[in-house]
Amino acid sequence: MSSTAIPANSATPAPIAPDREQRKLALQTWLADLNGHSLKLASIRTASADASFRQYYRIDTENGGSLIAVDAPPATENSAAFIKMANLLKSINLTVPEVLAHDLEQGFMLVTDMGTNTYGHILNSDNAHKLYLDAIDSLILLQAQSQAEVLPEYDRAFLLRELNIFKEWYIGKHLGVNLTEAQEATLNKVFDHLLASALAQPQVYVHRDYHSRNLMWMDKGNPGILDFQDAVYGPITYDLVSLLRDAYVQWDEEIVLDWAIRYWEKARRAGLPVAPDIDSFYRDFEWMGLQRHLKILGLFARLWHRDGKDKFLGDIPTVMEYVRKTSHRYKELIPLLRLLDELQDNAPQVGYTF
Repeated sequence: MSSTAIPANSATPAPIAPDREQRKLALQTWLADLNGHSLKLASIRTASADASFRQYYRIDTENGGSLIAVDAPPATENSAAFIKMANLLKSINLTVPEVLAHDLEQGFMLVTDMGTNTYGHILNSDNAHKLYLDAIDSLILLQAQSQAEVLPEYDRAFLLRELNIFKEWYIGKHLGVNLTEAQEATLNKVFDHLLASALAQPQVYVHRDYHSRNLMWMDKGNPGILDFQDAVYGPITYDLVSLLRDAYVQWDEEIVLDWAIRYWEKARRAGLPVAPDIDSFYRDFEWMGLQRHLKILGLFARLWHRDGKDKFLGDIPTVMEYVRKTSHRYKELIPLLRLLDELQDNAPQVGYTF
């Protein structure tokens, strides 16, 4: 999933979807004016699209390779942040697309092609351990280079804004429920617990979408890392929980715990300021995951109800399972579990109400 970082304010109008064909024609005109890349313009074809308004096109080159043209409408997408983060990640020897040409005013980029083998496409029980340890090693390398004031802060207002996406779009729009004052107070108290936990954690560079659809399997320098333009400076467990409690790929809890412990051990050896005992670290990990998963429920609901994108609705049960299991394990979070039961009972039994 790609976060669009649009404030969750019901007074904020939905962004207007760009005319895709007009933008594709403008992109092709821009590509035709580029020199030195030997593009076979007639070969342009859709490579992928994500939850934002970005579009990706693959173009063959005269030497038998291919490149990726990115259409990132400037009204909603931040190409400057992508370029900045690409340079930062490359400087610490992580594998990322190289930006070969760009036009920030139009929102176009030409970047190197990292192939089609996302983790999400190739993960299985035989290769998962190796692939996840590679991803953990790259994450630690990223975090070890962290410096304050380089990236935007993942502060309390930012984290709360994300939680309110759940309140507005999942509860209000998807379930069609208006919270009572008591229910609102219960939810806000849980939010306060999650925010306090996140803000008490050591702060590092955070990719924000470090998961199976944004990691590419590479022969050398595995993994390739994509979709990093929303990176921030925030809680140290955030990217690990994105990776291990993925909305699109679910693993048994004992396997997740094993990988989390391996990360914790490697991070300590690398000098990262993780919690000194594994129990405290895993609690931080779980509570951070709950904040993320509540946001994701809201985002998936918003993508359907506002943007007409229904392909994420099938992932809601996996995310809700994460939410319920974590809430069940901590006394401070049990009220959320009870509230979810109340809301589900009160929701109109029509449409998508997973």
